[in-house]
Amino acid sequence: MHASRFLLPLILCGLLSCQSDDDTVTPVQTFPPLAPVLAPVTGNWIHPQPGLSWQWQLSGTINTEHAVDLYDVDLFDTPDSVLAILGDRGVLRVAYFSAGSGEDWREDFASIPASALGQPLDGWPGERWLNIRDPQVFELMRTRIALAASRGFEGVEFDNVDGASNDTGFILDEADQLAYNRMLANEAHSHGLFAVLKNDLDQLEDLVDYYDMALNEECHVWDECDVYEVFRDAGLPVLNAEYADGEVQATALAATICPLSQAAGLNTLILPLDLDDAFRVSCTP
Repeated sequence: MHASRFLLPLILCGLLSCQSDDDTVTPVQTFPPLAPVLAPVTGNWIHPQPGLSWQWQLSGTINTEHAVDLYDVDLFDTPDSVLAILGDRGVLRVAYFSAGSGEDWREDFASIPASALGQPLDGWPGERWLNIRDPQVFELMRTRIALAASRGFEGVEFDNVDGASNDTGFILDEADQLAYNRMLANEAHSHGLFAVLKNDLDQLEDLVDYYDMALNEECHVWDECDVYEVFRDAGLPVLNAEYADGEVQATALAATICPLSQAAGLNTLILPLDLDDAFRVSCTP
């Protein structure tokens, strides 16, 4: 029995994320930890103010009729005509994209190295965690941020930027996540875009000086809204989305949630999980 027969698979697994037939990725790491990001960049970009009204729609034909201050829409799928309509009204336009996962339907998915694709995201078919230590991953995000700027967006929302606290298939720690999230914000600011932090509750205090706004999902359901005090104390808007199965349920939920949201200084919407504008209940007067 020759040892080399068994060493070769082990060596290969050290170079790649090894994946079994059941789609399980063995955690490995071939890149060094990300270097700490010590300071925010300076420059000129819009600073959204607390109390703004907003709409979040990531699927379906975008309904541009909501009289709000800000629209959060998909970077890739939103037509230029929609951006023009919103821009003509002076609406702030935020480009949504996932900065922590690869989605196999995206036009730039093929540019992600196979070795940078990790575990699937539970409940989201076709989506897998990314190895944020891989320099090619951040280069892809730089390209996306540049695309957002070139399309006329004023801000960017980074999704899935809490991989270090999830089973990604890679050996990542909180320091990696913190450095990566700061890199994203600095890159957005270098393009004149404001940066929206999605979730990542454990690092709010370490990111408040880098981001311009926070967006949470279901902080009332999970009793986590209080942790956003650090953003509110800094004078930054905190947006929150709660989900319901229909407009009737959303309206009933609003009776309980909206007074709490307003007292906490949050801008809460109650929306369908598909974010398709099937209904929309706002807690902002």
